[in-house]
Amino acid sequence: MTRFVALLRGINVNGITITMNDLRGTFQALGHTGVETVLASGNVLFDTDLTDAAALKAQIERALSGRFGYEAWIVLIDTDSLARVVRDFPFDPGRDGWHPYVLFGSVPAVLGELAAEAPGLDPAVERVASGDGVLYWQVLRSVGITSPFSKITGKARYRSTTTTRNLRTLDKLLAAPPAR
Repeated sequence: MTRFVALLRGINVNGITITMNDLRGTFQALGHTGVETVLASGNVLFDTDLTDAAALKAQIERALSGRFGYEAWIVLIDTDSLARVVRDFPFDPGRDGWHPYVLFGSVPAVLGELAAEAPGLDPAVERVASGDGVLYWQVLRSVGITSPFSKITGKARYRSTTTTRNLRTLDKLLAAPPAR
């Protein structure tokens, strides 16, 4: 049995509203156990015996699209890998006045394309570093989603393959007790 996190993109914004009870129910209907949601932004922890991550991702996306009537995209990561991602955050996560983020991607080439933007960024405003299957990003709070990197990652062509989470959210996911 493997514990996974499904990171959904684009729910509870732009008219796509999904209750956490309905979201849990969808994962349970697929036969997954230990299903828990963390926050209302599309973070689902669950256990499964399935080992083919690509097939699992496709199964979940189909179920979400069918149940909620939108084009669902997720990034899927097991909790051991997530713990490594959090542990390897290369910047000071407690730096005063800064937000620590991790950008997850399901297509390595897309992460490479986004990483190629990093050298042109102003390090006094934001910094990006490559990790194992992720990009680490730290940005001034006062700049936030108006930063150049945020504008790049928000482009429509990246929506189906990437999602960003604050490091504090990832800590909450890792600290969540298993469902009963």
